[in-house]
Order: sequence, then C-alpha cells, then structure tokens
Amino acid sequence: MAETVKGIKITKGQAASVLVAQMRFAGLQASELGKAVEVIREMKRAKATVFLTFTSNMVSSGLRELFAQLCEERFVDAVITSIGSVEEDLIKTRKPFLLGDFAMDDKHLHKRGINRIGNILVPNDRYVLLEKMLKPFFEKELSKQKKTGRMLSPNEMIFDLGKVFKDENSFVFQCAKNGIPVFCPAPTDGAFGLQLFFFKQDHPEFGIDVTGDMKKLAEKVLLSQKTGGIILGGGFAKHHAIGVNILRGGFDYAVYVCTASEYDGSLSGAKTREAISWGKIREKARTAHVEGDASVVFPLMVSALDA
Repeated sequence: MAETVKGIKITKGQAASVLVAQMRFAGLQASELGKAVEVIREMKRAKATVFLTFTSNMVSSGLRELFAQLCEERFVDAVITSIGSVEEDLIKTRKPFLLGDFAMDDKHLHKRGINRIGNILVPNDRYVLLEKMLKPFFEKELSKQKKTGRMLSPNEMIFDLGKVFKDENSFVFQCAKNGIPVFCPAPTDGAFGLQLFFFKQDHPEFGIDVTGDMKKLAEKVLLSQKTGGIILGGGFAKHHAIGVNILRGGFDYAVYVCTASEYDGSLSGAKTREAISWGKIREKARTAHVEGDASVVFPLMVSALDA
C-alpha cells in the first residue's frame, strides 16, 4: 500500500529535525532526504562500520566543521577523501577562507591573487602559508621513513598531520585524536602534491606508498559485520569506498548525496542501483540517493539524526 503524500507545515521556532521528519512524506527529493536519514539511523542501530566520503570543495565550505564534529563524536569509523580536503583543512587551522559571489570577475580576482571555489575565495597567501607548514612536516616524515626503513602510507602521514596541527574544528585533528583513519588514494594531487614534488628535489629518497592504505582499508571492511557508506559528492573518494566493499559483497547500507547526472556514465553521477551490478552495494541493501548540494542537504540530515 502506497503512502499518502503529506504537506509540510512550519511553526515558529520549529526544529530542523521536525521539518525533515515532515519532508519524508512530501514527495520529490524531500522524501529521499527523509529516507536517507532513516537509512543512516538504521546503519547506526546495526552497529555498521560507517565510511564517510566527501570532496575537497565541501571542506572549503563550512561543512569542514561539521565533519570535525562527527569525527569528534566518533559517529564515523573511517574517512575517505582527497588530499585537497586535507590541505584546505590545514590552511584553515591558521587562516580562514573568504565568502565571495558566484558572479565575481575571475580575471579581476586573478590579478589580485585570489582563487575562487564557487562563491568561496582563497587568496594566494594561504598557499604560501601551506608551504611553510608542510616543509618542516615533510622533514619529520623523512626522518620517520629512514627510521622505519619504508615509505609511509597516506593515512599514516595524515594521522601525523593531525598530531602536529591541532585545531578542534579540524577533521584531520579530530580523526587523529579519535583513532579514525583518513584514507586518501591520490596523495599527490593539489597543492600538497606540488609541495611534495618541491621537497623531493632536495630529498629524492622521500616518497609516499600510495598502495599503503589498502591493507588497513581492506581489513576494516573484511572484519566488519556490516558496513555503511555516507557518500557526499563523487570522484575517487566515492569509488574508493564502494570499490573496496566488493571484498565483502558490497555495502549493507549506502546514502548518496550528489548533484551529478548518470546519463554520461560518470561514477560521480551513478545511482546506488548501478553499484549493485558491480557488487559494490548488496542487492538487499538499504539505500537512498539525494540529488542536491551537500552544503544544504547534509546539515539537515545530521540535525534530524539528533532528534
């Protein structure tokens, strides 16, 4: 028997959680958002190992602090993201990003030494700061590499970063503090990779074992009774999470939030049902796919979970 579509009513001082509860029966993406909250609640009740993935633009935004909060509360068990997320998180421990506008003159911004991420502005001096932060860190990691006789994995290096750059609003710090691994399949991307390249000119023996994360990640998947994925956005972070779950026959629970389309065959736009064909999500898994901007959708989802 199909559910009845129900209208949304707003009252003064109403909690966001009450709104999201009403959205479950409103139809369209509102209903999918409500369903996503139910799936996440279920994965937590089942004590599933929860993998959170996100793209770096979300760390550019105010979602960074929400990710840090979830890691502080140990709501998730593992994070998979890009090195861009890590480097922007580090920069924000020292200097903030700025709010601009989507319609700003990019040629004018370039002349002023300001980079734009949507309506978020990042002046070049932030990357000068990053270089100053990373050079002494790389020197310590090189010493550690020499002592252990092996290159470090991305998650080991990110853990060490979290121990050095302490900030309660940093997800890297909170993950290190709470023993949550941050897996990064592409550690040479972005400004971090560029600084790594510069450092290697004087220290050619220094390197990162890009396959080093796989053993720890695979163990986390294989030793879990159930697994759940909260997949924000797409890219290789999404694929790394669903791909490794092939080892156990797929995720038991999966929630996708993205704006990409599936018509061009991109992984970023692929629905949860497509992952079933690969064995990345189980046939009987509980899933939801919310088509929307994570900066809007995800805070609403988290607020509803607290209810």
